[in-house]
Amino acid sequence: MRSFKIFTFLASVLMVVAGCAPKPKTLRINDADILRQNEDQLTQVIIYDVFTPPVAARIYGYTALASYEAMRYADPKCNSIITQLKGFGKPPEPQKGKKYNYALAATKAFFTVAHKVTFSVDTLKKYENKVYAMYKDNLDDSTYARSVDFGEQIGKLILKRAAVDNYPQTRGKPKYLGENSPAKWRPTPPDYMDGVEFCWGDMKVFAIDTSNQFAPPPPPTYSDDKNSPFVKQYMQVYNQSKNLTKEQKEVARFWDDNPFVIEHNGHLMFANKKITPGGHWIGITAIACKKNHANAVKTATAYALTSIALYDSFVCCWGVKYKYSYARPVTNIEEKVDHYWLPLLQTPPFPEYTAGHSTISAASASMLTHLFGGNFAFQDTSDMRYIGMQRHFDSFFKASDETAMSRFYGGIHYLNSSLAGARQGRQIGDYIWGKLKLIN
Repeated sequence: MRSFKIFTFLASVLMVVAGCAPKPKTLRINDADILRQNEDQLTQVIIYDVFTPPVAARIYGYTALASYEAMRYADPKCNSIITQLKGFGKPPEPQKGKKYNYALAATKAFFTVAHKVTFSVDTLKKYENKVYAMYKDNLDDSTYARSVDFGEQIGKLILKRAAVDNYPQTRGKPKYLGENSPAKWRPTPPDYMDGVEFCWGDMKVFAIDTSNQFAPPPPPTYSDDKNSPFVKQYMQVYNQSKNLTKEQKEVARFWDDNPFVIEHNGHLMFANKKITPGGHWIGITAIACKKNHANAVKTATAYALTSIALYDSFVCCWGVKYKYSYARPVTNIEEKVDHYWLPLLQTPPFPEYTAGHSTISAASASMLTHLFGGNFAFQDTSDMRYIGMQRHFDSFFKASDETAMSRFYGGIHYLNSSLAGARQGRQIGDYIWGKLKLIN
C-alpha cells in the first residue's frame, strides 16, 4: 500500500513537471526565402522541360505576377500591378478583419499558375507540399485554409489572362524554314533546326503599348560590295573569332544560356540542358534580393517587375526578328569566306536581328537598377550549378553590357544587332518602370 502511494505521488509530480515544461517553439519561416526557393524550383522545371527562352519568360511572368498580387497585401501601401497591365481584370481581395498569411497565399497562387504552364507538375508538387506542411504546422487551421483559398483565387484569375494571350493559338503553327537567300535567315549548322517561336511577336504584351513601340532601325541591307556595312559586319565577326582572348571566350560561354545545346562527338549526339536567358536574370534577381536583405514584399516586387520586362522585351524582340528574318553570321561566312567556319557558340535556331539576350538583359537591368540602385555590385553565381562559372559585376547594366558583347564574341550576332537590342531593351525597361505605380 505504501509503495502504491509513493508511485502515485511520483506520477503526480511528473505530470506537474511535464505541464510546466516549455512548449516546443514553432519554426520561424523566412517568407522571402520561401519566395526565392519557389522561383528556383520553377527554374529547375523549366530547364528539365526544355522550354524555349520566350516561353520560359511567359512562365516566369504569369507565376511572378500571381505571387506578387497575393504578397502585396502584407504592405498596405502596395498597389496591384495587374490592374495596370492589359487584360487581367480586378484581383480578389482578402476579407476584412480576417487573418491571412500572405506568403502562403503567394506560394499557392504561384503554383496554381505553374501547374498549368509547365509539364513536370509532380516535381513541383513534391516541393510545394513540404512548404504547405511547414506553414500548416505554424498556423491555425482557419488562417491556413483562408490563405490557401485566397492564393488559389488569384492564381485562377491570372490563368484566365494566360488563356487569351495568343499562346494557345501559336502552338499549332507550321514550321518556319526561312528563305534560300544570303540576306535572309535559314536553318543554320550544325543541326539545321527550323525557326523557334516565329509567331511570338503576335503575343499580347503586359505593360507596353504595342510590340513595335520601340522598334529599332532596319539592319544593313544586303550587298556584295566589300566596303558595304553588310559585308563589313560579317567580316568583323569572322576576324574577331580568329583573335578571341581568353577573357572574351569566358564572357561568351558565361552568357551562352542556350537551354538546349546539342553536342556532337563523331556519330554521337547528346544535348546539354542549361538555364535560359530569362532564367539567368531571375537568378540575378534572387542574388540582388538576398544581398539587399529584401523582405517578402520587395522580393515579390522584384520578381514581378523583372518578369514583366523579360516577357514584353521577348515579344518585342521576336517581332523584329521575324519581320526582317535576317541571316546569321555563319550563313554568310561559310558561303563567302570560310566554308568550314563555325562560331564559338552554337547558333540558336531563329533569325539574327536583333539579339534577344541583349534585349532582355538590358530590360531586366533597367528594372533591377530602378529597384536596387545604379551601383549595386554583385557576384553572379546564377550559372554555377550548370556550367561552374561565376562573374563579378559592379552594376546591373555592367552585366547587361557584357551580355551584349558576349553574343558578338560568341560569333552568333553582329555587333550592331547586339547593341541595337540593348538599346531597345533599356527603352522597354525604363518605360515599364515609369508607367507602373507601385506605391499608393
